[in-house]
Amino acid sequence: MKFLKKLLKWVVILFGLLIIILYITDTDYLIKAVRTIYAKGHSTAYLEDYKEFDNQIIEAGTPQPWANHINYNSVIETERLLKANTDFGTIAYVIIKNDSIWFENYYDGFNKDSKTNSFSMAKSYVSGLMGKAIEDGYIKNLDQPVGDFFPEFSEGLAAKMTVGDLSTMSSGTNWDEAYYSPLSITTRAYFDDNLEKVILGLKVVDEPGQAFKYASGDTQLLAMVIEKATGKKIYDYLTETFWKPLGSENSTLWQVDSEDHDLVKAYCCIASNAKDFARFGKLYKDHGKWNGKQILDSTFIAKSITPRFSPEYGYGWWLSKKGDKSFFMMRGHLGQYVIVEPNDNIIIVRLGHQKSADAGIGMFSEDINIYVEEAYKMLEK
Repeated sequence: MKFLKKLLKWVVILFGLLIIILYITDTDYLIKAVRTIYAKGHSTAYLEDYKEFDNQIIEAGTPQPWANHINYNSVIETERLLKANTDFGTIAYVIIKNDSIWFENYYDGFNKDSKTNSFSMAKSYVSGLMGKAIEDGYIKNLDQPVGDFFPEFSEGLAAKMTVGDLSTMSSGTNWDEAYYSPLSITTRAYFDDNLEKVILGLKVVDEPGQAFKYASGDTQLLAMVIEKATGKKIYDYLTETFWKPLGSENSTLWQVDSEDHDLVKAYCCIASNAKDFARFGKLYKDHGKWNGKQILDSTFIAKSITPRFSPEYGYGWWLSKKGDKSFFMMRGHLGQYVIVEPNDNIIIVRLGHQKSADAGIGMFSEDINIYVEEAYKMLEK
């Protein structure tokens, strides 16, 4: 019994010392990481982790439900698609043809209204909000310096960094996109209670506006610029600009760093469902028009889905050519996709727990090909 008491005493002491060390070394965000992710058996963020964090509500307006296609759910998944959906833990797979739901299925206890984390699909929304802020006159143009909004980036190489550079992932900052390292800035940004402090500590180490380097910190800084320019919280700006006007059927949530600082994790973390996510793909497919009304400037959209530095990335959107088809897409960690082929008037949405083997930061994983190829096979039946 004495031994157990001594052991318990030393465990408590060591645990206390560990906590002190974390605070001294400014890595106390790891406490939140353990509590919300690691202690729950996950090695990285997961689909329903929004329940563990502070969120702001984005209210829906008047719902505009998608119409069902005349051939709605007239075929079933191909064997290859069914295997991929099983192997990679798909929770939603939707094909939209001519703006009507042609096929939809939900798995693993999820349904059409289930909220799940968008992860980096949120970057497309932030880029769209930048375009809207330019259209509304809050931001001068894509070439306006970030230093106009944050003096921390007004000297040296940083003075050359523009809002357009942030949207195209060409800021030149020292951001390290490492999802599975607990000590990376990516992990810190996900769990830190003061995200603005993390982002304003970035250094511009390469010439901005010269090359593509995928960096979630770019989108986060862009969102901070939008808030500073508009004087509005970005979740409110999303609500009034896109979420309500596009007739989303469900309210949604956007994670914030903490109740005190109330800064959204703009590079990720909008919790919504497949068919409401698809609306933003439709808006871009239709050159910014929704029900005949111009919601977002068509010239900006055309620029957004045109490569700037990387052939695979425009302004907040991923780009891919396959044969005679050209796709643009929203993409998120673990395989969240809204894939658009405007010439065929097709939108494919896939949400799930994981993707196929990682091809590297910014590279297309093989599962994307499966979701696209099998959708077309189904449409041909």
